[in-house]
Amino acid sequence: MEFEKVITERYSVRSFKPEHLPRETVEKILNAAHLAPTGCNNQPQRILVINTDESVEKLRGCTKCHFSAPAAFLVCHNKNESWKRPYDGALSSPVDAVIVATHMMLAAKNEGVGCCWVMHFDPAAMRKTFNIPEEVEPAALLVMGYPSETAKPLDMHYSTRPMDEVVFYDSF
Repeated sequence: MEFEKVITERYSVRSFKPEHLPRETVEKILNAAHLAPTGCNNQPQRILVINTDESVEKLRGCTKCHFSAPAAFLVCHNKNESWKRPYDGALSSPVDAVIVATHMMLAAKNEGVGCCWVMHFDPAAMRKTFNIPEEVEPAALLVMGYPSETAKPLDMHYSTRPMDEVVFYDSF
């Protein structure tokens, strides 16, 4: 798919067909994640693939915003492998994880897979349910699957702030 079409047509899908994603499709999405830029190329991202009936059922105990998706990816970051900004100690790994997640969403759209970025999940429940190590922080949950016939963007999807409210040249 042409990039402009991918970014224009992508929306948060909240209604899915029940089938899991084929391994080949999962691998394409993961490859896009692997190619994402990270601070000093440290690659602190850790991605949990949730694509079986058992793992999807476990996920449902960690978030109410699963939208009955047949698959999901939990994008995390290892804070011990993060680049650290020397001026204030800020870690790049949370941002790295967001960049990785964005690559995954766009790759999913390119493969005809619907996706919804979910921030409403219980990190402690995720950690316990999926045995996530202490140094690994869950950052974003991407619920995915093939969109149902009734899937459509929410009305707010088409609402954007004017460009001059969010973009500034030379100073604020």
